[in-house]
Amino acid sequence: MAEGFGVGRLRVAPGTWGSLLGVGWFLLLLVPGRAWVFAAGCAGAIGAAVWVCGRAERVLGRHDPGSVVLDEIVAVPLCFVPLLAGWGAFPGVAAWWGWAPWWWLALGFGLFRVFDIAKPWPVGWLQRWPGGWGIVADDVAAACWVAVLMGLGIGFGWIEAGRAP
Repeated sequence: MAEGFGVGRLRVAPGTWGSLLGVGWFLLLLVPGRAWVFAAGCAGAIGAAVWVCGRAERVLGRHDPGSVVLDEIVAVPLCFVPLLAGWGAFPGVAAWWGWAPWWWLALGFGLFRVFDIAKPWPVGWLQRWPGGWGIVADDVAAACWVAVLMGLGIGFGWIEAGRAP
């Protein structure tokens, strides 16, 4: 599970593949069309990932092993929270697909990879936390950076959020 059901074992860019699974996790969280399901799914997955990733670190005998990608998977949905916040009612996945072009997924995905790799403060600092906390916290912080940028994009009118087709 920590290795993204095998994706983390890919030799080339396992974190990128894990992040791509995170986009799928985001879309899956939208299926019920309920904000509380999205929030509970994000919180529950992050909490579980702390434990699972910490356990994987002990089993593999390395700090933050590259094959562990569950942290990317659970963090990616946080990137898109500002895009969802503008709706009067929480959108389901069908409304989101009709409202947001595919490039918004690509933008969030790409920005997440940049922040996850570059590790601006406090991302790099959080990665030093012990066990699963450090493995997951840095990715959550990277996703928060992306969410801030998406929010600024909405605020400046570069991105329209919460607009149905």
